[in-house]
Amino acid sequence: MSGTRITDQQVRLYMSKRKHHSQEIAAAKAGISVRSARRIERDAVLPSQKPRRYWRSRPDPFADVWDAEVVPMLANAPQLQAVTILRKLQDDHPGEYPDSTRRTLERRIRHWRAMSGPPKEVFFPQQHEPGVRGLSDFTDMAELRVTIAGVPFEHRLYHFVLAFSRWEYANIVEGGESFEALSMGLQNALWQAGGCPREHRTDSLSAAFRNLADEDDFTVRYAALLEHYGMNGTRNNRGLGHENGSVESSHRYLKEAVDQALMLRGHRDFVDRATYDEFLREVVMRRNRRNAAAFRLEREQLMDLPLRRTTDFVEEEARVTRCSTFTVRGILYSAPSRLIGHRLKVRVYGDRLDCYLSGALVHSTSRGSRAGDNRRALDYRHFIESLKRKPQAFKGLAFRDELFPREAYRRTWEQLEARLTQREACKVIVGLLELAALDGVEAVLAARLNALLVDGKLPDLKALREEFAPRHADCPVVNVEMPPVSSYDDLLGKEVA
Repeated sequence: MSGTRITDQQVRLYMSKRKHHSQEIAAAKAGISVRSARRIERDAVLPSQKPRRYWRSRPDPFADVWDAEVVPMLANAPQLQAVTILRKLQDDHPGEYPDSTRRTLERRIRHWRAMSGPPKEVFFPQQHEPGVRGLSDFTDMAELRVTIAGVPFEHRLYHFVLAFSRWEYANIVEGGESFEALSMGLQNALWQAGGCPREHRTDSLSAAFRNLADEDDFTVRYAALLEHYGMNGTRNNRGLGHENGSVESSHRYLKEAVDQALMLRGHRDFVDRATYDEFLREVVMRRNRRNAAAFRLEREQLMDLPLRRTTDFVEEEARVTRCSTFTVRGILYSAPSRLIGHRLKVRVYGDRLDCYLSGALVHSTSRGSRAGDNRRALDYRHFIESLKRKPQAFKGLAFRDELFPREAYRRTWEQLEARLTQREACKVIVGLLELAALDGVEAVLAARLNALLVDGKLPDLKALREEFAPRHADCPVVNVEMPPVSSYDDLLGKEVA
C-alpha cells in the first residue's frame, strides 16, 4: 500500500505463510503486495535493519530559485506561508511552478525553519499543588445560540477553576466583564467550594487591573476583595492566554459539554432565565463529579472563608423621571410610576439592580446589557395603568418597541396598525399587554396570538379576556347562629355536678 512501510512482523508472517502457500496467497495473508513479496525473498534483511533513504529520488523544482528568492523572503518574514510564496513565484515565473509543487515547497520550508528559522516559544508544563491557585475568566457563549422565550440570549459565563482538582464554577453574565460580575462570581465560587485558594489568577481584566506598567496595579475595589479573602492576586502576561491554560482549556470543554447537553435536550430555547440557570448548574455539577476525589484532597488545603461576604455591588444614584424611567450607566430602565420624582440609591450588581428609597428596597430589576445599539431594559408592566388612561400615546411612544414582551405581540401590533384605525389598534394592543401582565398568561397568550397570525385573524380582546382573565370563585354564604350566653352556664353546671 502506497505510503505504508512494511514492518518486521509482516515479513516474518509472510515467510511463515510462504512455507505452505503460494507467493500470492502468502502476500495477501501478510497484507503486502506480490511485488513486495518478491523483494523480500531476494533480500534477507529485515526492514528495521535497512538504512533509511534520505536522498532525493526526483529533481528539486525549486533549486534555481531557493537561495536567490525563497530564502530571502523567509528570512525577512519567517511566518510567510508556502502558498503565499508559491503564488509569488507563479507571478514572477509564469508556467514554471504549477500548484502540484505546493507540497514540495511546504516540505522545504518546514525543513528550513527547523534548520535556520527563528526560535519558537517553549511551553513549560506546571505542577499544581492543592489549594494554591484558583483562576477566573469570562467566556462568550454566542456560538451556542441559546434563546430565552424565542429571543436570542446574548450572554457570557464567569468561569472559576481550581488548578489542582479542576473543580469549577460558572454563572451567567448578561453585561460586560465588570467588577460586579467578577466579584459576585468569585464569591459565589469560593463559598460553594467552602474555602479560598492562596492565589487568585486572571488575565488583564480592566475590572481588576489598571493595566499600567507596574506589576501590582490592582484597582482599589479588587485589592479590597483580595484582602477580604486573604488571597494574592496574579495575572498572565498580556496576549498570552495559554499562561492561564487551566481555565482557558476548561472554557472549551465546558462549552462542549453545554452544547452536547443542548443537543441531547433537542432544542436550545428556555422558558426563562431561571430555567437556563438550572440547566447550566446541572452541567457543571456533572463535570465536577468526575473530579470529586481530587477536590476532596484540595478542599482540605483551602484557606478558611471569612465570616461574611464582602460588597459585590457599586452604589449609584438615579432620579426617576416623569416618564417612569431612570438611567444607570447609560442604560434606560423603567420603574413603578409611584417612584416618579424620587432619587433612588441604586446598587449595581453583576446581574441585577436593587433600588432603595430611604433605606427600603422599593424596586429590583435585571441588569441591562450595553451590547449593540439598544440600551434599554424596560418592563411593560410599569406602563400599563397609564396606557389604559391614554391608549393613543402608544402609537408614537419613543420606546414602544421595547414594551413588547415577545415577538408575537410586536407582530400582532403590526397587523392591528395595518388593518384597524389608530384608536382601535391602540386600544386592543394595550388591552393585550394588560392581559399579558397577569401571572402566567404572557406565554400562553403569545402562543394564541401566533396561532391567530398564522390564520390571518385579528385578536378578539373580549373573547381573550373571558378565556385568560382570572375568574372570581363564588363563595358559599354561611349563616352562623350565635348561641345564647346562658347555654355556657348550663355547661358549667353540668361540669360541677
